[in-house]
Amino acid sequence: MQLKKIDKAILPTPWGNFFIFGFEEKQNGKNHIALVYGNIQKNTPILSRVHSECLTGDALFSLRCDCGNQLKMAMKRIVKEGSGVLIYHRQEGRNIGLLNKIRAYALQDKGFDTVQANQKLGFSADERDFSLCADIFNILNINKIRLLTNNPFKVKMLCNAGINIVERVPIITKKNSTNAYYLKTKAEKMGHLLHESNN
Repeated sequence: MQLKKIDKAILPTPWGNFFIFGFEEKQNGKNHIALVYGNIQKNTPILSRVHSECLTGDALFSLRCDCGNQLKMAMKRIVKEGSGVLIYHRQEGRNIGLLNKIRAYALQDKGFDTVQANQKLGFSADERDFSLCADIFNILNINKIRLLTNNPFKVKMLCNAGINIVERVPIITKKNSTNAYYLKTKAEKMGHLLHESNN
C-alpha cells in the first residue's frame, strides 16, 4: 500500500454534501483526495470517477480542455445516482507538472497538438500512474466500480492495478471552438471514445 488515509470531513457542494477523504503517499508525502457521496455498499458496483488534476480547467475555467466540465458533470452524476466516489488524482498535466503543462500550452499556441507538445518536452503522451487510485479504492473498501471515463487506457491501467471495473460509463461534454482540436487529438491519438452519448 503506497498511501495512508489522513482524515475525512464534510464537503458541502452545490450538488450535495460529500465526505472528503485526504490521503498521503508514504514515500514522498504527496497528497490526493477522494469525494464520497451516499452509502457505499461493498459488493455493489460503485459509480466512480478518477479525475486527474487540472488546475487550469478545474479552478481557472480554461476552455482549452474538457476537464472542468467533466468534473462538474461527474459530481452531478454521482449525486443523481445516490452514491459514488470521485478520486481527485493529483498528477497535473498527465503527470508532467504544472510548469511543464504551461510549456506544453506554449507549444500548442505554435501549432503542436497536445501529444506532440508533451513529446517535444521529452515526455510520453501520458505519464500518469493510476496505481495510487487502486490503493484509494482499496482503503475505501470498494472492490467493484462503474467508471466514468472516455479513456480506455485508464480502464486498462486500473484493471492492471487490481480494480474490478464492471462497466465503463461515458462522460461526454460539449466541445467549443477552443478545445475542438484538443478533443480531436484525444480521440485520434489517445483512443478516447468521444462519440458516445451519456446515459
